[in-house]
Amino acid sequence: MKENINLSEGLVHVYTGNGKGKTTAALGLAVRAAGQGLQVLIIQFMKIGKYYGEIKSLQLIPTVKVESYGRPGFVSRDGITQADLDLAAEAYNRAVQAMEKDECDLLILDEINNALFYRLVSEEQVAKLIEDKPQAMELVLTGRNAPEAILAKAHYVTEMKEIKHPYALGVKSREGIEY
Repeated sequence: MKENINLSEGLVHVYTGNGKGKTTAALGLAVRAAGQGLQVLIIQFMKIGKYYGEIKSLQLIPTVKVESYGRPGFVSRDGITQADLDLAAEAYNRAVQAMEKDECDLLILDEINNALFYRLVSEEQVAKLIEDKPQAMELVLTGRNAPEAILAKAHYVTEMKEIKHPYALGVKSREGIEY
């Protein structure tokens, strides 16, 4: 962690909602923090990071580390596999370890709110992460469907609201824009 920057009180951010931009906002914060010399760890739930352009870019920044815990394809709420549960548990345990070892200044748990929605992690587990967060660590939780209890514990809550999206017109995800 950077010696001359003092995050004496790290805060908790939640980026949620059905609109585009939750992960993008969190990764923008990662770039900002890295630009000031802070150590950043991004743990992705339910994603394979190698496909995303922003992850490829972040791998070029020495103070940013990205770890992805997901499988190919989409997870459906009634199609949860043991692999989904195991990967989410691995991601959660990695977040606990990062906190216990005070590994970073900024910890981003990307899509953890979706992991909650899909019951891959419990609300109690996420609440414990917030409670056990080192005092000087900034924590960001992203993903749709953040529960009210988690929103109540956060210092920053931003809801991305979809007003209009080309998906509705049948436009497929575009490399460099959606991923």
